[in-house]
Amino acid sequence: MSENLRLRALLAHPANGGLRAVAGPAEAEWNEVVIESNESELPAEVSGGIAILSASPPTTPWQQDALIRRVRDRGFVALAMPGIDNFGAGNLALATRLGLSVLHVDKPLMLAKACWQLLEARDALTLGYVRKVAQSIEYHATGLPDLLHHLSSNVGHAIALIDEKGVLLEAGGHFEPAMHSAVNFAPWVDLARIDGGGTAASVRVDSPSRAGLRIAFFGNGLSDPQLRALGVAAEVAMPAVAARILIDEVVAVNEASVSSGLLRDFLEQRGGIEAELEQRLLDHGWRTAGFHLGFRILGRTRLDSFQLLRFVTQQLGQLAVDSHATMTGRGVTGWLTFTESQSPRQLEQHVFSLRKVHNTVRKAFNVATGVGAFENGSAGLVATISGATDAARIAANRSGTGWFVRFDALGLEQLLLSWTEHDTFVPAAESLLAPLAVGGGELLATLSAYLDHESGTAATATALRLHRNTVATRIQRVQELLGVDMSDPETRLALHLACRAVRSK
Repeated sequence: MSENLRLRALLAHPANGGLRAVAGPAEAEWNEVVIESNESELPAEVSGGIAILSASPPTTPWQQDALIRRVRDRGFVALAMPGIDNFGAGNLALATRLGLSVLHVDKPLMLAKACWQLLEARDALTLGYVRKVAQSIEYHATGLPDLLHHLSSNVGHAIALIDEKGVLLEAGGHFEPAMHSAVNFAPWVDLARIDGGGTAASVRVDSPSRAGLRIAFFGNGLSDPQLRALGVAAEVAMPAVAARILIDEVVAVNEASVSSGLLRDFLEQRGGIEAELEQRLLDHGWRTAGFHLGFRILGRTRLDSFQLLRFVTQQLGQLAVDSHATMTGRGVTGWLTFTESQSPRQLEQHVFSLRKVHNTVRKAFNVATGVGAFENGSAGLVATISGATDAARIAANRSGTGWFVRFDALGLEQLLLSWTEHDTFVPAAESLLAPLAVGGGELLATLSAYLDHESGTAATATALRLHRNTVATRIQRVQELLGVDMSDPETRLALHLACRAVRSK
């Protein structure tokens, strides 16, 4: 035999007959297995084997001592039998002194079969795992977590879906960070070990929708034959996992599309909900009653709104509040809902939580976030979402605020934003900027570029292919013609909105 059978590997075997260690060395190993009815039938001499006895042990302490000594004298290093966990403390201490591992087992024949698989019939071990994977796939799964639960329960080992950033899903156990760090994501199949006995067999998931995934069977003390067999089992399970990911993805996209349309219908009615729409909202789990705090996460560059929604939803799930979110345009719109009014201090905490969500999302997506005012009822929900949308539009050009703006803190900006909703805003903007029409519109173009580049002279010069001094001279001329002070942030905002309104006309 190429490898001894280790106690830890046997304890980790899912079909070990209910084996558990009672006393003796925790790191025992052996290369021979003998199963008999009682001790008298064991061979007279072995070299480091395990004795599996099917009969019940003696009941008196002196007989138990004698059994331990005779088994050890025959050369065995482990003794497994039913009921041996009832031995007294003195008997177990004797076994430990003699270096004999004492093991309780509910089903001795099953234990013997497990030993045979690990020592002699490793193909049978692999085939056993593969059969259990096939049985798992036969069960109806309501989603990927359910499928992983079936796989873990049938195979008898924990399973995890991971990517290079961390653990996405797990069933049957906790995939430790140290174990994750030990996984090599490059090869098709990887067998990993860490100090302390952690082991994992993982395989790359061939998913057309999500790259970089792996599924891993894992556990403590698994032997190399067990790991190799679980690696094959993971390969067999992988297509089912990949298919389930794709199915769940299609369902999630459809649900996101439905919820996006539902929110659009709701906002168009501006809080005056018809009975049919109200029922649709309730069916979707959205409550318009109560108090609401809206937010809008807007992509500053092109992005996948569905992937953004999935990421944001995961972050919202960590907040201890009722939250909702859906895709809208090139971003995500959502809100927090409360049954009772919130104190100013509580409200600040909720805004702080949304800022934390924003900061986390910013690590993966180039976004800006706006938060609306705290409002009540269905009309209030429309208002807070509208405010959040306006605040997000402001935040998209505010690096100084970390691309995060709260509607309540806008002051004059809030008033200016509300003007853009009226037909009078564009004429007012044209009137404001009329003095810049001289010179073929070069002053207006320079001002627009200057404000788009956050009042940066060098960036504006680069964008317009002008010298920095030319840009500075033109901006000074703009201030003189309009009679404004460009160092005032609220003035810059008013001019920026006016420039955008004129340009988009």
